[in-house]
Amino acid sequence: MKKLLGLAMLASAATVGTTGVAAAEGTVTANVAFTSNYVWRGITQSDGDFAVQGGADYATDFFYAGAWASSVDDFGADASAELDVYAGITPTLGPVTFDFGVVGYLYPGADDIDFFELKGAASYSPTEAFTLGAAAFLADEFAGVDGDEGLYLEANAAYAFSDAFSVSGAFGNQNVDGDLGESDYDTWNIGASYATHGFGFDLRYHEADIPGSDEEISFTISREL
Repeated sequence: MKKLLGLAMLASAATVGTTGVAAAEGTVTANVAFTSNYVWRGITQSDGDFAVQGGADYATDFFYAGAWASSVDDFGADASAELDVYAGITPTLGPVTFDFGVVGYLYPGADDIDFFELKGAASYSPTEAFTLGAAAFLADEFAGVDGDEGLYLEANAAYAFSDAFSVSGAFGNQNVDGDLGESDYDTWNIGASYATHGFGFDLRYHEADIPGSDEEISFTISREL
């Protein structure tokens, strides 16, 4: 499951670098990626194996919409692919950029685990190289379970040493409260990204304080289209 757009670059590098084709009122971008391990909020979605990913987006100065897909492990629900669809607005207030939108996580062949989240995020750059951000995602039926309310909160930061090289990290908390009780865990990641000649490279360490969960490492190669 993918945390997308807005501040996603600070927590994952599934899509490093895109190039645009001018549209009537905005820009169309597309990308493909190959990752050694698809990790979402500290948990592998590909059972620690490789995943193929790609997406396309349309954006103006105020509005964006797009879709993104990845191969996944079946989660015991016959799901071999994830399709994310999303849209939102990005107003600004002084030096702060906001991101308000909706995200749909869809699993062809296993639609009983489909769900949607509402997103609110903000980012602030005190210097040209340094960015701070925060985000919240709210789901009414988390992972498709009726009555399970999910709330994910995250703080993140990134520092660009140059146009090509940057480091970033994030700390988040996922809470799910439903008829069967409450689950809650913290997760964090840290990594470095490098972009050159239309390619992006990202090496990242992920961890979640879930009993029995493993530390995860992902290496992602992406390409702009």
